[in-house]
Amino acid sequence: MRRISHRVFFAEFIEDRTYARADPTKGRFRSFLLGTLKHFLAHARDHDRAQKRGGGAAPVQLDDVAISEAETYAARCNNWSADGVFEREWAGSVARQALDRLGQEYELGGKRALFEALKFHLGASATTAVPYEEMARRLGRSAATLRVYAARLRARYRAILREEVSGTVLDPRDVDEELRHLRRAMVT
Repeated sequence: MRRISHRVFFAEFIEDRTYARADPTKGRFRSFLLGTLKHFLAHARDHDRAQKRGGGAAPVQLDDVAISEAETYAARCNNWSADGVFEREWAGSVARQALDRLGQEYELGGKRALFEALKFHLGASATTAVPYEEMARRLGRSAATLRVYAARLRARYRAILREEVSGTVLDPRDVDEELRHLRRAMVT
């Protein structure tokens, strides 16, 4: 099967105004988007399997290296469902949007270098982040000051993430539940 680009999906999604069929009373937009994506992929799969497009042709033989790599990847993905992958990607996308906004704020404030140094102290990546003492030497600030800046960075990130999530739910009271859902999606 040919590789389907996410750009093709979203181009058709926007061009056909598919998003206009989303009904907030029937569920979350994310669920609508997932259903639409599944339908798009099924249609593409049917299109590729059509006889006039080579559906009856003999499959291409892969070399041992390609097969080994595919088996290794498949073993890692064995417990992944399409829904789970979508949920993880959705959660990652929302988190990246929040991080990008935070970076833009720091850049506008003339603190891009500080942001770049401290962003690894957000969340799970904090265990692999550069120690504050080492950053202090590089940035010419005290480690204690950097810890305070990191705490402020985390607080602002949480606030921006909350704003991003609030734009994806119908009822503002659902924000906390959606944040929990996204957090679970990122760790499973």
